Amino acid sequence: MYFKQPRSSQVPSCEFFPGEAVRTNIFGTENVVNAAVDAGVDTIVCLSTDKAVYPINVMGMSKALMEKTALAKTRSAKKTKICVTRYGNVMCSRGSVIPLFIKQIRDNNPLTVTDPEMTRYMMSLENAVELVLFAIAHGNAGDTFIQKAPAASIGMLAETICEIFDYPLNIVEIGTRHGEKQFESLLTREEMTNAEDMCGYYRVPLDSRDLNYGKYIYNGQKALAEMIDYTSHNTYRLGKDELKEMLLSLDYIQKSLSGQDAEAY
Repeated sequence: MYFKQPRSSQVPSCEFFPGEAVRTNIFGTENVVNAAVDAGVDTIVCLSTDKAVYPINVMGMSKALMEKTALAKTRSAKKTKICVTRYGNVMCSRGSVIPLFIKQIRDNNPLTVTDPEMTRYMMSLENAVELVLFAIAHGNAGDTFIQKAPAASIGMLAETICEIFDYPLNIVEIGTRHGEKQFESLLTREEMTNAEDMCGYYRVPLDSRDLNYGKYIYNGQKALAEMIDYTSHNTYRLGKDELKEMLLSLDYIQKSLSGQDAEAY
């Protein structure tokens, strides 16, 4: 089985209602994982987010603890394999910026951009499903999986959508929202020291240390100093033609271009 918390768990909402984020992302995860383990479920895949890496907002903090809660259970869940997948925003999902841009175009309004230089990973719903299936097929208990994803700046995304819909370029910069980062990270530099490169994916195994790890105070990791985290700034950056091709492959975009009502995921 796999599960994800409701999409009401969005960054601004969590900033104003942190208790709800805790109840949904942490306690909700613990309840579902415990119930699944008790029922003898073979495999559990918990869906996390890039915001859980070096979190600066409530959504990211609660998602990071969601990961820890799920992975801690794997130490006692002898018959159930528990894995985590972590990815960025899915294009055209509820709360994402693409449906907002298209609505602004339909309403003949300017496109509101927080910061044109802000970067985000670009993933389709199919990419997200592939990541879950890969985790089920290749994961060991306690693994965290990350799909290597390209990125684009928000400014380029807005420009490309204007071109696709043949809309005059009209962008207004409104400033960063509550809890937003300039770029997102999918892997910390600490995780990169243990990450296994699996072509299109990274696999991070469970930290196998127990509570008695005092020796690590004295024995550090030299390799850590050479690592950098994997971010939407240093991943492969899409060109405008590549981004346009990716957007045009989305069912939401095709329906919107043909005048049909399209629902976000």
